Amino acid sequence: MTLPRSWTSKRLDEFGKLFSGSTPSTTNRSYWGGDIVWVTPNDLSKLKTPYLYDSAKRITKEGLRGCSTSLLPPGSIVISSRAPIGYVAIPKVEFCTNQGCKTISLHNSFDSEYVYYNILFNIDRLKNIGEGTTFAEVSKKALSSIELVFPEEKPEQAKIAEVLSTVDCAIEHTEALIAKQQRIKTGLMQDLLARGIDKHGNLRSEKTHQFKDSPLGRIPEEWEVKELSACAFITKLAGFEFTNYFDYRIGGDIIALRALNIKNERLDLTNIQRIPSVVSEKLPRSKIFAEDILITYIGAYIGDVLRIEENDKYHLAPNIAKIVAGHSLVPRFLEVFLRSSLVQRQIKNLTAVTATPSLTMTQIRRLMVAIPSDVNEQNKITLRIQSAGNVLNSLAAQSIKLRSIKTALMQDLLTGERRVTPLLAKTQGAGE
Repeated sequence: MTLPRSWTSKRLDEFGKLFSGSTPSTTNRSYWGGDIVWVTPNDLSKLKTPYLYDSAKRITKEGLRGCSTSLLPPGSIVISSRAPIGYVAIPKVEFCTNQGCKTISLHNSFDSEYVYYNILFNIDRLKNIGEGTTFAEVSKKALSSIELVFPEEKPEQAKIAEVLSTVDCAIEHTEALIAKQQRIKTGLMQDLLARGIDKHGNLRSEKTHQFKDSPLGRIPEEWEVKELSACAFITKLAGFEFTNYFDYRIGGDIIALRALNIKNERLDLTNIQRIPSVVSEKLPRSKIFAEDILITYIGAYIGDVLRIEENDKYHLAPNIAKIVAGHSLVPRFLEVFLRSSLVQRQIKNLTAVTATPSLTMTQIRRLMVAIPSDVNEQNKITLRIQSAGNVLNSLAAQSIKLRSIKTALMQDLLTGERRVTPLLAKTQGAGE
């Protein structure tokens, strides 16, 4: 590729001196529990920002002398070179590492934040050179061979890093808001689905309202606990129906929803199979309609719940059950209740003893749910939870957008396709 003016390329071993790490003897207690930060890939995997300030384990000066690791300066770049490859950080304190990390102690002509982002941008190249028969590992020699392009002037490097860091800060702030809003939503669900809303629009309290004992704990007097089968119809695609009618090679207009298509309360259609409409029509019991509620009953996402909003688009495939709310039960309310800890705890208890978590139809039908007798109360509860969910969805969309912006900026700025020289000129002009 043709590099922009004042840009060049160098191997990583030309950015600074490369170091491998080591582990002091774990049987020598005098080596451990000291003041020296000792970084492992596990430490890097837990970082939420580019910067590292501490490690899970520390070693003593005796431990440092007792192995081949090196004490390295702040501002270096540390990379996990195995188990797994590709975590990157900038330590802000003196540190050393174990053998699962490689470190570049940078020359003064390089901005550490810029090199951090440049390595992240090229991380797939790093992973592709992993070697080893037991597990992938990047050797110091292989790491040395990677070439990166960069602006020769350090102020330009720093300005690029500043732009990318600003986006990273926005992402970090948004993720913190998401975590806070998730806690708010969880707390709201716990309150609303145990106490409900009175006729004045307030949460009930045992000080002012009548409550009663139930299999799900204390609930309002106006509520009733039922087995799911007593208030809803539950079914699945029978095994013989799948064998006799489904042939994914044929394809079709109808999406056959599998357990992998429902993740974290969302429909994931990145990997789908289809069946013809005529097949779906032949199997009306397992056809999916708007307001039907789906629940996964086997696998990693067991107990994930989703209400469908469209007709004539989906059909049950194996590992998902369909729940149809009965009379005087609002589907949206049932959806949020099935997602609540009151039900998810039941599912966890039922599947805790199995190697591969799974629920039978009988177990699903016997799940206990608490239902307000007043449909209006069901709707009010649902609307409040949905309102909190809408805020969460908005923040999630904002996070996705910011990450997309970051990806585009990295492509533009770290290849020199777009220059930050106008920003540099403004900065320099402001300082004069």
